[in-house]
Amino acid sequence: MVRLHLYISGRVQGVFFRGRTQDEALRFGLTGWVKNLWDARVEAVFEGEEEKVKEMLKWCHKGPPAAHVTQVEEVWEEFKGEFGGFEIRF
Repeated sequence: MVRLHLYISGRVQGVFFRGRTQDEALRFGLTGWVKNLWDARVEAVFEGEEEKVKEMLKWCHKGPPAAHVTQVEEVWEEFKGEFGGFEIRF
């Protein structure tokens, strides 16, 4: 089990990025959260099986159809198992 913390830049707010991220994370069986940041980036944390987290990472490089991702900062962290599901944070 792994944990991945992401900061996603580009046109990622106002394009349903958080909602679609939640849908994809649940489809992959991942836990964690996603939220918009004040500087127009999206921040997300995913926990789960390594292969599923890597698939989620690939998805985050594209995002939903209206998004235009220009950069994804990855921070691999120690798995904590602290989440009961995947939520959108505000």
